[in-house]
Amino acid sequence: MTPIDPKRIGFIPVEPAHYPLLHKWLNEPHMREWWGDPDEELGSIRNKVEGRDTTRPFIFTVDAEPVGYIQYWYLGHPQNEQWLKDHPWLREFPSETVGVDLSIGDPGRLSGGIGSAALKSFVAMLRGLGHETIIIDPDPANTRAVKAYFKAGFRPVAALEGRTGSDTLIMQHD
Repeated sequence: MTPIDPKRIGFIPVEPAHYPLLHKWLNEPHMREWWGDPDEELGSIRNKVEGRDTTRPFIFTVDAEPVGYIQYWYLGHPQNEQWLKDHPWLREFPSETVGVDLSIGDPGRLSGGIGSAALKSFVAMLRGLGHETIIIDPDPANTRAVKAYFKAGFRPVAALEGRTGSDTLIMQHD
C-alpha cells in the first residue's frame, strides 16, 4: 500500500453544517462499537463547536472529501479533583499536554492507511501550534486503531501500563 501524501489531507473546523454527516458517521457500526449513543456524541460535539467545551473538533479530508472526525483536547482542563481521583495517571503529564481522538467515518475507507496519515498530519499541525506532549488513549481491544497509532508514531507509555484501567491504553507521540 502506497502511503498517502500528507498534502492530500486537510482539516476543517466542525461547523453546524457538518452535524448531519457526523450523525450519519456516528451511526455506522464501526463507530458505534467505540463511541457512545450517536445523539449524545453529537450533542458533545455541538458543545465543542459552540464553545462549552475546550476540545477542538475537525473534519479531516482526503483530496477535499470528508473522510473522518478528529479532535484535540487539553489534558490540563480535566485535571481537577474528581478527574484526578478517577484517573490519577493524569498527574503523569504536564498540564499543557493535548490528547487526540480520531475516527474514520466512511466504513469503506477503513484499513487503507488514512487514519495513520491523517494522524501524522494532525500531529504536525499541533507541533506547529507549539504543542510538545501529545497523547492518544485508545481502548487496547481496538486493535485497528492501536495499529494505526503505532504507524503514526505513537508508543505506549510504559510507566502507565496497568494503571489506566483495562479499557485505556495511553500512547504518546515520539
